Amino acid sequence: MAATLGPLRWWQQWRRCLSAPDGSRMLLLLLLLGSRQGPQQVGAGQTFEYLKREHSLSKPYQGVGTGSSSLWNLMGNAMVMTQYIRLTPDMQSKQGALWNRVPCFLRDWELQVHFKIHGQGKKNLHGDGLAIWYTKDRMQPGPVFGNMDKFVGLGVFVDTYPNEEKQQEAQKRRYSPGVQRVFPYISAMVNNGSLSYDHERDGRPTELGGCTAIVRNLHYDTFLVIRYVKRHLTIMMDIDGKHEWRDCIEVPGVRLPRGYYFGTSSITGDLSDNHDVISLKLFELTVERTPEEEKLHRDVFLPSVDNMKLPEMTAPLPPLSGLALFLIVFFSLVFSVFAIVIGIILYNKWQEQSRKRFY
Repeated sequence: MAATLGPLRWWQQWRRCLSAPDGSRMLLLLLLLGSRQGPQQVGAGQTFEYLKREHSLSKPYQGVGTGSSSLWNLMGNAMVMTQYIRLTPDMQSKQGALWNRVPCFLRDWELQVHFKIHGQGKKNLHGDGLAIWYTKDRMQPGPVFGNMDKFVGLGVFVDTYPNEEKQQEAQKRRYSPGVQRVFPYISAMVNNGSLSYDHERDGRPTELGGCTAIVRNLHYDTFLVIRYVKRHLTIMMDIDGKHEWRDCIEVPGVRLPRGYYFGTSSITGDLSDNHDVISLKLFELTVERTPEEEKLHRDVFLPSVDNMKLPEMTAPLPPLSGLALFLIVFFSLVFSVFAIVIGIILYNKWQEQSRKRFY
């Protein structure tokens, strides 16, 4: 039986096959397809299943539109092209987004993103970057890479402009060597709706982790993968043209509810870039869990991270029913009448006592 490959490894081999010389391409293709039979083992107690098409998108981009029958919806300046979906063009003050209409109820998953960021701007004269989302709300434009602030869920940011560094330079201050970050920079944030993304500091106060990712104006493909397995969040990238994944962020104890939406968005301001998405592919990962893990990994209803204190959200009060509102008004009136009667009685007694003292 042919050896099986994990989803990341299989995808790398597929790309190598496509770039191989014609003479060896068919042989590599046959070997690769032979290794792809059935569920794929990706680690201890984990098996890889198949592509989830309702949460995936690739050329020729069928199912993208504005209607209710589309699996993916465009927003803002996003446009469908033949070879990519352009979230924003290389023009100032643009924003665009692409959102999946189907909520994701998978327990463990892996999202592979093929993207390209390019433009005419020189070093540090381009922006602002793009974001990949797994959030409760969709199609909500806002200031965070084209999406709403105080979102609920996970955001992964490919930030191409160093706002904080430029502010430090304007104030003639310098970073210490251990603090300065090199841009473009990938970071991640989990939010329960209580936190704001700090643009002035490039999200530093709320990031789970990050890494430098030189992704602009490259002549080869750039990829990002987000893997969520057993409440363990891993983000890797393939941006060197070597068909190899490189670690970027790894955070245990990440608790994400099911039923959220995948999406990607981008925004430009005074500086701009082309922000293109070539494909989004979601894979389900089936994982064996012990009875103890089943108890620990029960569904959650609000995103959180172990050992990281997020401000608690004040739940909005449910609207009052008609009966409850009537009872509140009725007893309020009864109490008011009772208070008035008592007041009159006390006032009369006080007047009688005053007359007695006078005589």
